[in-house]
Amino acid sequence: MVVIVAAVLSTASILLRPFQERNIETAKRTDILMSVDKAQEIRQAENRFEYIEEEYERYITESYVINHRGNIQEGVDAFEVNMREEMRKPAEERNLPIFVCTHDDGSNSYIIPMHGRGLWGPVFGYIALEEDFNTIYGIILDHESETPGLGAEIAGESFQEQFRGKRIFDEDMEFVSIKVIRPADPPIEGHSVDGISGGTITSQGVEEMLYDVLINYVDYFKERKKD
Repeated sequence: MVVIVAAVLSTASILLRPFQERNIETAKRTDILMSVDKAQEIRQAENRFEYIEEEYERYITESYVINHRGNIQEGVDAFEVNMREEMRKPAEERNLPIFVCTHDDGSNSYIIPMHGRGLWGPVFGYIALEEDFNTIYGIILDHESETPGLGAEIAGESFQEQFRGKRIFDEDMEFVSIKVIRPADPPIEGHSVDGISGGTITSQGVEEMLYDVLINYVDYFKERKKD
């Protein structure tokens, strides 16, 4: 009986694997699109898989991988890169993906995956920069196990909307990233957002994630700004 049950479970796992993989890929495409305000009608879509694939094909016009010096890495698929694994590597060994969104007006946004640590587990998401490689176009954040009503609020629209229009370089083109500040802290014009009330450690995790990920791209951003 045990052998039969094991065989049934094994067969079910094999049969379900393609569906599970498609779900994971669709969720990833959805987050990439959401970081640039696309795929807004996913809840109304009759077939969410087809809708996301169409939106992705329409708006994500290019993707590539760079190294820590800003050089493009040939033969590496940006979509297949796992940022969680990359952030565990020494900086000089990391594969750093970039996804390019071309908007309906012809302008581009540059989307970067992020992975860090909150209070109880990983925090992650995507941040999109405008063509100046400085101004934030949008951001999508999520978590694995933060506390509902507290740290989990990083996934809420009110927190994420604060990032729009903020800048990661100062006027001297020094990388400063974005500070996630407490209520008692003075704001840093153009470079800070308010943290989550009661979610201080998670807020700090988001700040650290932004810095730890984006600093890998600084050489590339500065070089592109010269173009």
